[in-house]
Amino acid sequence: MRKCLYDNHLYSVRYDYPSHQGTVLDGLNKLRERGELIDITLMVQGQPFKAHKVVLSSCSDYFRAMFTDNMLESHSNEIRLNGISAQGFLLVLEYAYTCKITLNLANVQNVLEAASHVQMLTLIETCSNYLETQIDLDNCADIATIAETYSLGMLKMEVYRFMNENLLAFSSTSEFYRLTHSQLETLLAYDLPVDCSESEVLNIVLNWFYFNSANVQVLDAVRIFRHIHFKDIPRRKLQTALHDIIENKKCDWELYRIILTEIYSQMSSDENQAPTKLLNSRGMELAVLKIGGFSIGGITNEITYKFSSKSNWKHLTKIPHVEQCNFGTAVLNNDLFIIGGCFNQDMQENVHPFGFRYSPLHNKWSTMTPMNIERCRFSLNVVNGMMYAVGGVTEVEEFDSSTCECYDPATDKWSMIEPLPVYRTQHAGATYELAPVRKLFVSGGMDRDNIQNTMYCYNINDNTWTVCAPLLTPRADHVMLSIDNKLYVCGGWQEDFETGNRTLVDTIDVYNVEKDCWTVLTKVPTPRYHAGIVSVLKKIYVIGGFHSDALFDKDTAAIECYNIESDTWTTEDKYPEDIWEHTCIFLYLPKCRDDMDVIPS
Repeated sequence: MRKCLYDNHLYSVRYDYPSHQGTVLDGLNKLRERGELIDITLMVQGQPFKAHKVVLSSCSDYFRAMFTDNMLESHSNEIRLNGISAQGFLLVLEYAYTCKITLNLANVQNVLEAASHVQMLTLIETCSNYLETQIDLDNCADIATIAETYSLGMLKMEVYRFMNENLLAFSSTSEFYRLTHSQLETLLAYDLPVDCSESEVLNIVLNWFYFNSANVQVLDAVRIFRHIHFKDIPRRKLQTALHDIIENKKCDWELYRIILTEIYSQMSSDENQAPTKLLNSRGMELAVLKIGGFSIGGITNEITYKFSSKSNWKHLTKIPHVEQCNFGTAVLNNDLFIIGGCFNQDMQENVHPFGFRYSPLHNKWSTMTPMNIERCRFSLNVVNGMMYAVGGVTEVEEFDSSTCECYDPATDKWSMIEPLPVYRTQHAGATYELAPVRKLFVSGGMDRDNIQNTMYCYNINDNTWTVCAPLLTPRADHVMLSIDNKLYVCGGWQEDFETGNRTLVDTIDVYNVEKDCWTVLTKVPTPRYHAGIVSVLKKIYVIGGFHSDALFDKDTAAIECYNIESDTWTTEDKYPEDIWEHTCIFLYLPKCRDDMDVIPS
């Protein structure tokens, strides 16, 4: 019992008994079970079900209209319900009187059929939610049919999402070949992430046509093949697939002509081809990620993102570790790696070697073997499918900041490689890969307390370091980007020789690998340090960071973009809050994500 005083003059008190609703409903159910005050009998498959019109009307739009709109049935004591089962209606009736129901795979379709017939919306939603939890490879085709039959939009999306996420396994079952042509088209048209390459998607669809060719019209085939991303299939694999069609007679000539027509149409369009390092771009979109760093609220492990086609930033996930900074970030096969870093404990900086791997396709984190040496303020880059950790600050004095190690994702093991010729922290690294040449470059940074302009190149084939042309300006805490076989250095700071003060470097310089020389590319409109810098589609984004050391001259939410092709700077919409000492990378994320916006501070 709850009471609330709401009138001081009359001393009135309002009493609220939440349990009374249950008492009333329980009483009505007992009346039904005893056959008392019954005013309607419902006949379903020849079986009588006695009830009270007021109870049915209170929870069903169907019965409410029947009994209150002066319809013929409103004056009847007996009504026949056709098209539903007695088993299903019994459970619906018990739910109406008790708010309880036990669902299983044997009865859920009968319950859903009856609930839909009498428009009992809460029970329809309950059935839909139950079916979502039961989706597997053996029943997903049937659940898709149920979702479409009863217009269950959320269930339909979830079952097709499941099919796409498990397309390789699903396509090897007999259930896959039971899909109708419209269901196969829907499966592809949803443009959801899949667990296989687009050439495998094509082969899966061709196999379906091989088994279902007699039931498919030409126009149906045209619509289905429009959803195959032929531009994302390597030319050699596409030629092999076309040859296989003819050799094994997987389809007739009319279908072969449809495929060729669609290939020609897509190849002549202006759409970009998917990146070669991505398994499949289907259902994925390029996004810029802001990882960790600091904000007004302090250090954070939060990772946020912005799709290239949108303007709003959204929450993605959190690094599964205590709040940390100065870690290494890298992307390998479209998985995000966060490795090493440092955190504060009892006012002491603790450096650690642990690594975490995030899969955007499955939205899951996993752990990996720790580095041999704990590191922070180091560089982490991918060369030829291997990950390289170079230099940085360590916990143990016997390990200096020139040590380097390499991670093999196939074996989940780190191995030491040739160390840098010099100490180095707060430097930048970038990869140069133009077959057959694959090299790692490391530039600038600090040797103890001195800002450096040196650059070194690591040859992965012979495990050696060589000296390259030095930077035009010494830099620390900068970023080096690899774009179209050239290296770009952005951001960072150096020390003024006269005053010893920090000076922001205000240029983006470009390095020609073949000629081993540097040139100034452009001046940065508002130089910053501790900014996140990332390249996306030949554009360089500078996100957040400090404009100067002055307390009130930070504007750490600003975002500027440099277009390399047009040699122009533009100002983008600000990040929703002030941020610094974060890392930025780009990653392909599922377009179907539904995440919360980052709220402006």
